[in-house]
Amino acid sequence: MTVINKTTKFTAKRVAMLSVLCAMGLIMFMVESLFPPLFLPGAKMGLSNIFSLLTVILLGPVDALVLVLVRTTLGSMFTGNMSTLMYSMTAGVTSVIVSWLLVEFVYPKVSIIAISVVSAVVHNLTQNVVFCLVSNTPEMFSYMPWLALLGVVAGIIVGFAVWFILRTVPIRTFASVLGVSEEQFAVAVQPHSNGKTGCSVQEANELLAEKNDATQQSVGEAPSDGQKGDAENSDAAKGGNE
Repeated sequence: MTVINKTTKFTAKRVAMLSVLCAMGLIMFMVESLFPPLFLPGAKMGLSNIFSLLTVILLGPVDALVLVLVRTTLGSMFTGNMSTLMYSMTAGVTSVIVSWLLVEFVYPKVSIIAISVVSAVVHNLTQNVVFCLVSNTPEMFSYMPWLALLGVVAGIIVGFAVWFILRTVPIRTFASVLGVSEEQFAVAVQPHSNGKTGCSVQEANELLAEKNDATQQSVGEAPSDGQKGDAENSDAAKGGNE
C-alpha cells in the first residue's frame, strides 16, 4: 500500500515539491554523468533514482513518471547525449512502475531498501535489453549478471538514502505539502511499536481513531471534579447524621 493517500489534493505546494524533486534529480543526473562509467560501459550508480523512489512513496506513481520523463529528457539534452534517451527513459519508467507495485502491494512487509534493490536491478536489466535490441548487439547480454550485481549495490545505497531522508527531514515539511497532519505522516512512515514500518493513511487514521477512543474512554472513567465534590459532600453529610 502507498504510504501517503493516493487522493492527496493537487495543490501548489505539491507542484512545488515535485519541481524541487525534479531539479534535484536532474542535478544528480548531470553530476554523475561527469564521472567515468563504473566497471562496465555506461554503468552508473543511478543516484538520481533517490528522488524517483522518494516521489513514488510521497506523491505517487504519476508524479514519479513525470519526474523520470523530465529528468531523462532534460538530462540527455543538457549532457548532449540524446542517443541514450530511448533506453534510459524506458528503464526509468519500468523501474518506477516496479517500485510503485512493490510500495502499493508489498510495503511495509519488505523494507524500502529491498524495494530499491529490486527497482535498481530491473532498471539496469531493462536498459541493457533495450540497448541490445536497438543497437543489434546481442553480445551485450553477457553483461547482465554484472549489471544485476551493480544494481544490488546501487539499490542498497539509494534505498538507504531514501530511508534516511524520511527519518531526518522534519515531519511538518512533508505533512504540510501532502495535506495530512503531522501525526498521520509520523504514523505512516515511522516504525511502530510492533516493528512494522509504514502503513497507509487509512491505517494511520484507524490507529489514530483507536488512540482517540482510548483517550476518551480513560477520560470518561476518571471522575470529574464535580463528581469528587459531590462524593465528599455526601460523605460529610453521612458523618454529620451519625
